Amino acid sequence: MSTKKILSNEDRDLQNVSLQTSIARVYKDIDLTFEKNSSTGDIYKKKDAAAVKQSIKNLLLTNNLERPFNASFGANLNNLLFELSTGESSKTEIKENIKRAIAKHEPRAELLEIDVNFRSDLNDVSVSVKFAIKGMSETVTFETTVSRLR
Repeated sequence: MSTKKILSNEDRDLQNVSLQTSIARVYKDIDLTFEKNSSTGDIYKKKDAAAVKQSIKNLLLTNNLERPFNASFGANLNNLLFELSTGESSKTEIKENIKRAIAKHEPRAELLEIDVNFRSDLNDVSVSVKFAIKGMSETVTFETTVSRLR
């Protein structure tokens, strides 16, 4: 007994044509300030670029072993400050940590550029990360300064 596919008139050539579909992705997250929207009473939400940027920020400012049950989460930048020097090897190590963390923990971002600047007089490092959001034509730059507490 043979099986016959029943297709509508619009679908008659589906077996001969390759179909491409695109799904519009919406990236959502809650705002970590936990401020309440006065009109709805809900916590504010972050969408698309803002959600991914917030995720990158959390990833970069988290050290390894800070997240319970996920010891490798984070870029470990604060721990590198105790080994702070202005040499290229330190810049390379910071860039590699950022690349590794984003590749492992943030699949929504495609890394484009990392810029690291040491300010030894202030005992801190300035980091700028430029990334594209997958599935969108938007590029975002996140800048932060990591400094040692005395």
